Amino acid sequence: MTRYDTKLARIKAGNYRRGDFIIADAKDGDMGPSIRSCGPNLAKDATFSRYRTRAEFLDQVRAVIAQDVIDIMLASASNLEILNETGAFDGSSVKSAFRANDTTDIWVGRGATYAKEPSRPYRTASIEASRRQSDLGLYSITFNNDLDADYESQLAFLDFVDEAADNEFNYFLEVFNPNVDTGIDPDLQPHYVNDCICRTLAGLTRAQRPQFLKIPFNGPQALEELASYDPDLVVGVLGGGAGTARDTFELIHQAEKYGARVALFGRKINLAEDPRAMITLMRSVADGEVLPLEAVKAYHGALQTSGQRPLRSIEDDVRITEKVLMS
Repeated sequence: MTRYDTKLARIKAGNYRRGDFIIADAKDGDMGPSIRSCGPNLAKDATFSRYRTRAEFLDQVRAVIAQDVIDIMLASASNLEILNETGAFDGSSVKSAFRANDTTDIWVGRGATYAKEPSRPYRTASIEASRRQSDLGLYSITFNNDLDADYESQLAFLDFVDEAADNEFNYFLEVFNPNVDTGIDPDLQPHYVNDCICRTLAGLTRAQRPQFLKIPFNGPQALEELASYDPDLVVGVLGGGAGTARDTFELIHQAEKYGARVALFGRKINLAEDPRAMITLMRSVADGEVLPLEAVKAYHGALQTSGQRPLRSIEDDVRITEKVLMS
């Protein structure tokens, strides 16, 4: 039983405590941006010359797993296969997971314009084949207030739910904000997303439902509404853009405060100067040991100790730049 399983069981039983907040590292970007998702190969002076190779990227993933602070490591099926073959999870309390689908709104390679169209369902990964690597995966869906596109996406999701049941496979559900103009008032759109989530899950039995949700943080009101609506529904937030160090820690702090019990961060970890130092302080913020501002200062202290030049001055890094976190 992994640490994730233990924490999730307590959360679902109504026995949540601060130390039970689940942190996941989303290293599945090769299913979307691809090469760029491996992150920059930064020199000690923070200069960039190229992106990491796949081998360098996998070495970083192994280092994060070995650190044993995160609760879930999410990767593509192909990278998870290599990690398993090289024993990355042997004796580890970190839960492995893979991205089970790759809808068109994450096809964001350099020069690509696919994401300008309403999301369409697509799956590269096969549950039957990838089930040998992990019994947990991420399924993603995006609603755009477009009847044809959303209907197609919903049908594909139901096919996935049936296939998951046939293979005794667990999943968590990622629901993005619309990727095109919906015609919905921006202030109402977070609640549109909440309603889409609850409507989608209403027809599923407990056995068919996701273990938890991964959604954008659309502000305190929208998160609190969703988290309090159904005690059986565990809500998690995604990280979004890299932002400042303060953005990262503030998002963890506010998400936990308003009812989220999971955080799945990709770029906020992968694009950090020192991903493991960032993860350590994310854990401290989630556990209530330090406040976001204190965490930024501690992070810069860790960079100074390791001789790594920060990408931003501490004066810039303590600023909140993501509008949704300023409310």
